Amino acid sequence: MFGELLGLWAAAVWHQMGTPPHVRLIELGPGRGTMMLDMLRAAHVMPDFRKAAAVHLVETSPALLQRQKETLGKVDMPIVWHEALTEVPDGPAIIIANEFFDALPLQPDRQAGGWLARARRRGRPSGPSRLRGQSRAGEVFRADPAAQARTAEVGSIYEWRGDGYTLEVARRVVRGGGGALIIDYGHLESMVGDTFQAMRARRRSHPLAAPGFADVTGHVDFQALAQVAEGMGARVHGPIDQATLLRRLGIEKRACQSQEGRAARQGRVGRPRARPAHRRRQDRHGHHVQGDRPVGAAARESAGI
Repeated sequence: MFGELLGLWAAAVWHQMGTPPHVRLIELGPGRGTMMLDMLRAAHVMPDFRKAAAVHLVETSPALLQRQKETLGKVDMPIVWHEALTEVPDGPAIIIANEFFDALPLQPDRQAGGWLARARRRGRPSGPSRLRGQSRAGEVFRADPAAQARTAEVGSIYEWRGDGYTLEVARRVVRGGGGALIIDYGHLESMVGDTFQAMRARRRSHPLAAPGFADVTGHVDFQALAQVAEGMGARVHGPIDQATLLRRLGIEKRACQSQEGRAARQGRVGRPRARPAHRRRQDRHGHHVQGDRPVGAAARESAGI
C-alpha cells in the first residue's frame, strides 16, 4: 500500500509538471524492487503517465540488482540500471529515495576544544567485537557546522555527510524540472548526538559485530539537506513525518477499501478494522524521531507535498 501511494504521488507530480511526453522515474537504492513494482502497479490508473515514464534504478550491489531484475522482470516499461545518479541522462525527472540517505557514509566529529574526526576500530580478531577508542587527533572539522554544533559542549558528537547526492538531486529538479521525495529516519533540525547504529534482523546489533550482514545507518539531517537543495534553487516542502504524508495521500481511505474488498472476497461482514498501516508503523518506529520518519520534497515548481 505504501508503494502504491507513492506511485499515485509520482503521477500527480507528472500532471503538475504539465504532463511532459517523457519523464524519468528514478529510485535511489531500490532494495529488492518491490516498492517500485507497487508504484508502477498503482500508476495503471494514469496510462498516459506510464506511457511517458522510463524507469531508472540507481543500485551498486550486484546481488540486489539481480533481485530487482527478478522482481520487475514482467513490467511492460523500459527499465535501466545505473551505478550512480550522475549516469542517468538529464531531463524531466521524478526522484524517490526511501531509506537511501541514511545509508550514505557518515562522518562523526567529536568536540575536543575543536572538531576532530572521530575514528572507530575493532578489537583483536580473537577477542570480542567491540569499539576501542573514540577519537584520534586528526583533521580539524572544516565544514560550516550548524549553530547547535558551534555551541556544543566538549565531548559532543556532530554527524555530517557529504552533499554530493543532495546536490545532484537538486540540480536535476531545478534544471530539468520535476520533483524529489526523500523518506528516511532522521531529525527535522540539525543537532548534536550519536545516531550511528546497526540493525540486523530488526534488532540492534553492534556496528562491527557482523560486517556485511547488518544495516549500518545514521540519522539524516533534514535541515542540512534542505539548505543544500535550496542553495541550488529548489523549492523545499517539509520535512513532515511519514504518517502525515500518508494521511495526505489518502492511506486511511485506501486501507478501508482494501479491508472491505478482502472481507467481500472472504464473505465476511462486520469484521473489526485493523489500524491503518501508517499508525502501525508509527508505533513501531516512533522512538526514532518525533513519531516517525521525516519526509522532505524538493521541486522546481509547486510539485511536492
